[in-house]
Amino acid sequence: MTYDIAHNESQNRYETTVDGKTAFSAYNRDGNTITFTHTEVPPELEGRGIAGAIVKHALDEARAKNLGVVAACAYVAAYVRKHEEYRDLLRG
Repeated sequence: MTYDIAHNESQNRYETTVDGKTAFSAYNRDGNTITFTHTEVPPELEGRGIAGAIVKHALDEARAKNLGVVAACAYVAAYVRKHEEYRDLLRG
């Protein structure tokens, strides 16, 4: 399934709304580094691959913008471990 994922710069997060509930991956940005701090999916939406879709979108955008990534969020760190194509983005 595909999700309409938006970059909500005012709240420093990538997000999507499904069935009226919002799932997101939050970050902090410092120069050319983006640090993912927390990924959250409401319990009602779990198991649909939403977190993975959000993180993939965010990492693809980081690559496109030539940003280094710090995976301070456990979910983002696990995602990168499982998807070797993103390991080159990691910093720190």
